[in-house]
Amino acid sequence: MFPETLVFALALLITGAILFLLIYYVSFSKSLVPTGSTLIILSDLECDYLNAQECCSKLNFWSIPKLAVHGFLTFLLLIHGNWILCLMNLPMVGWLVYEQYRVPAGNIGIYDPAEIHNRGMVKKHLRDTMIGLGFYLIIFFIYLYCMIIALLKGDPIRRHEEEEIVTEF
Repeated sequence: MFPETLVFALALLITGAILFLLIYYVSFSKSLVPTGSTLIILSDLECDYLNAQECCSKLNFWSIPKLAVHGFLTFLLLIHGNWILCLMNLPMVGWLVYEQYRVPAGNIGIYDPAEIHNRGMVKKHLRDTMIGLGFYLIIFFIYLYCMIIALLKGDPIRRHEEEEIVTEF
């Protein structure tokens, strides 16, 4: 369907964008000034440097797009026939769907300002962010390796042609 190199280049681009979102969330809803990393936002909330409402609105803004893009990537790998990579991505897609599904009625999203300080939710969100960051870093380098292998599969000299290759020194 698509060239293998294009699929892996797109996978690298999508995974890089998700890594960017995890490391450097940018909220365009209030200003064009970068708002900091997810880890920094959550640690600032833990130390009471940041308002819970502001923190949760920044973090909830990208939760659905992250799920949609990662789901698209998994679907792309599935239709291209990369079963192993698709199976490697399914647990993360399942986790992102589970996070969206378990949001109670009345909450504004995964990160709710009324409940974020209760029962150690900040620590839990920090832990989940670190696990997601580790997953995306590992999968990014796997996609990079797969793209390099896909690029090396081609025959750069075109040995199947009848013409003789002439090298002049």
